[in-house]
Amino acid sequence: MSSPLISLTNVHLAYGHHPLLDHAELAIQSNERIGLIGRNGAGKSSLLKVLDGRVVPDDGEVMRIGGLKVSTVEQEPQLDEDLTVFELLCGDINESEDWSRPARVDALIGELGLQGDAKIKGLSGGTRKRVALAGALADQPDLLLLDEPTNHLDFDGINWLEQRLIQARCSMVIISHDRRFLDAVSTRIIELDRGQLFSFPGNFSDWQQRKAEWLEAEKQQNARFDKLLAQEEVWIRKGVEARRTRNEGRVRRLEQLRRERAARRERQGNVSLALSEGQRSGKLVAELTKVSHAFGSRTIVRDFSTTVLRQDRIGILGPNGAGKTTLLKIILGKLKPDSGQVRLGVNLSVGYFDQMRSHLDEEATLADTINPGSEWVEIGSQRKHVMSYLEDFLFPPARAHSPVKSLSGGERARLVLARLFARPTNVLVMDEPTNDLDIETLELLEELLQDYAGTVLLVSHDREFLNNVVTQTIAYEGEGRWGEYVGGYDEWLAQRPEPAKAQAKAEQKEPRPAAQDPGASQKKKKAPSRSGKLASWEQRELDELPDAIAEVESRQSELAAKLANGELYKDAPDEVAVINQKLEELENELARLFDRWEALEAKQRGSA
Repeated sequence: MSSPLISLTNVHLAYGHHPLLDHAELAIQSNERIGLIGRNGAGKSSLLKVLDGRVVPDDGEVMRIGGLKVSTVEQEPQLDEDLTVFELLCGDINESEDWSRPARVDALIGELGLQGDAKIKGLSGGTRKRVALAGALADQPDLLLLDEPTNHLDFDGINWLEQRLIQARCSMVIISHDRRFLDAVSTRIIELDRGQLFSFPGNFSDWQQRKAEWLEAEKQQNARFDKLLAQEEVWIRKGVEARRTRNEGRVRRLEQLRRERAARRERQGNVSLALSEGQRSGKLVAELTKVSHAFGSRTIVRDFSTTVLRQDRIGILGPNGAGKTTLLKIILGKLKPDSGQVRLGVNLSVGYFDQMRSHLDEEATLADTINPGSEWVEIGSQRKHVMSYLEDFLFPPARAHSPVKSLSGGERARLVLARLFARPTNVLVMDEPTNDLDIETLELLEELLQDYAGTVLLVSHDREFLNNVVTQTIAYEGEGRWGEYVGGYDEWLAQRPEPAKAQAKAEQKEPRPAAQDPGASQKKKKAPSRSGKLASWEQRELDELPDAIAEVESRQSELAAKLANGELYKDAPDEVAVINQKLEELENELARLFDRWEALEAKQRGSA
């Protein structure tokens, strides 16, 4: 019987009135890739600190197998500024006696395009994150802990990390708001909600379905409880009758019900988002004609023309350092290009979401940050008190006079959104708005932007967010050239020129997560055409492939259903390991079937 790498039993941790971990239970098995999700401030980062030993819980037991090696990459890695990249990644070889580490480090430096002799001090946030991830992978840990690893990474970096984690031979716990990343990487989702850990087998998409069912069941259970409590309250208020019958047991039960109701921590409400839309802009927002701009010898924009119209939702895509912010400034008239013309529309009122939160006054209170000198906020035709408005963004009134410097990263992001939405705008410029936002707030922001009557200019590396918000993309294509495409991230992948298509094809061949619906693959993939030159046995094989894929997915669903029983992880970890091994084998079989289907279709079209 195999033991968990690490297990938490009845663990309690609190830093204030509400506990972050409320007698929580968790067992992490070998080769698990756990996606850890939950609201901002729920305690996800604190849980990682408990797992790697940086924080000792107030109560409960943390058990680790002997010699467990843990590596952690924090959300904002603290690196030694005086070392070079190679020196930092290699560490003290003599102390560790890991003589093969320099070779691993060289390979990682090559994969990530890092400069081994570059000083840490001069590196950008994205490069620092790559260095920290490379260091953790070079450690070859038994357990890898990652806190928002995709923050500051561009698409290439995220794709590299996905592949590396899928191939890694270790367990991992990953805090992330990137839904597509969680879908690609996770084998189990754990949600931290009101101090408790809830386990869901599968990836993020599986979790969405199961969580909706679970919340409905919880709602019904709470409704039954509240009904019983109300009935007992009516009974006790009769007073005389209660004393006459001397039903002390029933009185004690009511007191217990009251204690349970008081202890029941209600699910935190959603952020209430509403935009104050300003005066309608003209139909034309901006027109660029043969615009070029350079910094020194480096050309950022070369001979670029585009037209931005009212209600356009444009995603600006490109690797870190490509010049996305520079292009935004040119479009908005904030930066005059070296050549070409920029014509701006009329009545433009621009709201700007800054990824670095640089415009926040650290000493100002939350209330003054929203609306200095006034207690009221105008949202369209609605007038709200600043305290009520802050509550819409999950800031209780008691915190309205707290300084900005007391906020966490997620809270800062919410505050920036609150301030942005309190001002009338007809053009929203959002630079990496998804960093630090929890998934539920992210989905609400998507809905808001979809309904926004103005124009949206969006810089983001969140692929799902781009798909759900933008109607067109402007993408960097190298040497200062930018291309325009209809649609979001997936449409850009399909349309972009060679050699990028090779990478898009590789992405599509990544191991696919188990589908809940046995027929999901047939729904996603078009039925094969029968007009090509295939041998009769090949045509028969092609016709039978959808059923074969559905059979594999059905077996995956059966095994996933067994894993849905949370008690299994505690009572029979050996069976969990066997099931996970079978799921991995089925995953490989599914990938083989999809590859065969693609090969036969290609031959049928005459391209093979």
